[in-house]
Amino acid sequence: MASVSISESAKISADVLSLDTAAAIERISDTIREQVCRKLRRRGVVLGVSGGIDSSVCLALCAKALGADGVLALLMPETDSDPESLRLGKLVADHFGVKYVVEDIAPMLRGAGCYHRRDGFIRRVIPAFGDDWKCKIVLQGATTGSAYNIFKVVVQSPDGVLQEARLPLDAYLGIVAATNMKQRTRKQVEYYHADRLNYAVVGTPNRLEYDQGFFVKNGDGAADIKPIAHLYKTQVYALAAALDVPEEIRRRPPTTDTYSLAQSQEEFYFALPYDKMDLCLWGLNHQVDPAEVAGAIGCSGSQVEAVYRDIESKRRATAYQQARPLLVEAVTEIHVVE
Repeated sequence: MASVSISESAKISADVLSLDTAAAIERISDTIREQVCRKLRRRGVVLGVSGGIDSSVCLALCAKALGADGVLALLMPETDSDPESLRLGKLVADHFGVKYVVEDIAPMLRGAGCYHRRDGFIRRVIPAFGDDWKCKIVLQGATTGSAYNIFKVVVQSPDGVLQEARLPLDAYLGIVAATNMKQRTRKQVEYYHADRLNYAVVGTPNRLEYDQGFFVKNGDGAADIKPIAHLYKTQVYALAAALDVPEEIRRRPPTTDTYSLAQSQEEFYFALPYDKMDLCLWGLNHQVDPAEVAGAIGCSGSQVEAVYRDIESKRRATAYQQARPLLVEAVTEIHVVE
């Protein structure tokens, strides 16, 4: 990737992601009230809570904007969920005085064949994989200069032995298609509760996830409002501290909590940890030379160039996830919310 010229104002520094947290909290809270009560004409909000930083900050912001009684938190564990997610979800709901409902979605997923379909694709590359084994998908290649990202499946037998195998495209797509049922099932449950309460549904992606398409179309990508989609994850952590989100949640490493083996977000999707990815995304958005970003995050210029390419590649590849349904010709939308 060719270097781009930069102006003095575009140079990256340690504080480019600094945030006036008090002003940001007030602005977002005011916007939530305006969107939910006036534009959408709903009585409150529903959101899925995972015990992670993004959903916890969204819960805190909604409670501030609408009052604790105007928020319903949904905790939706399934067979592969980390028990810590349920415990921490309850912790943050209790901390902010928000009502919560626990919905075990495992029976729904079994009925839809989620686990059976996923395991069948894993057995294409690791035939011994059993129902009592654990698994995850990992990504390699984004920072190595490789032209392609390589996905592997990692499995663990009941006696603790780890194996891995490179995934052909059809097996990778099959595993992802099956696991995407989890996000879509959770969203179905969220909209059930939203419909019965006349509430709006809150989406919880941060800017990095929203920009890079790190969500499931019509799954966790579906929502009526997305109050932190403009914030880099670093800024979400800053808001968490200002909002008094429990420290245990603020210390928890970001995780997908989708597969039965522990999995970080950079293992599955992002090239680098979130704090470095934030600065790379900011640098690319502001046309900062990769060498400048490299000095700020402790990587080489060639690694940052590779991350820039990966960011742009993911934008192209996931444009479909952001797209509205395609029509043959324009249709007047009488009931569009202004």
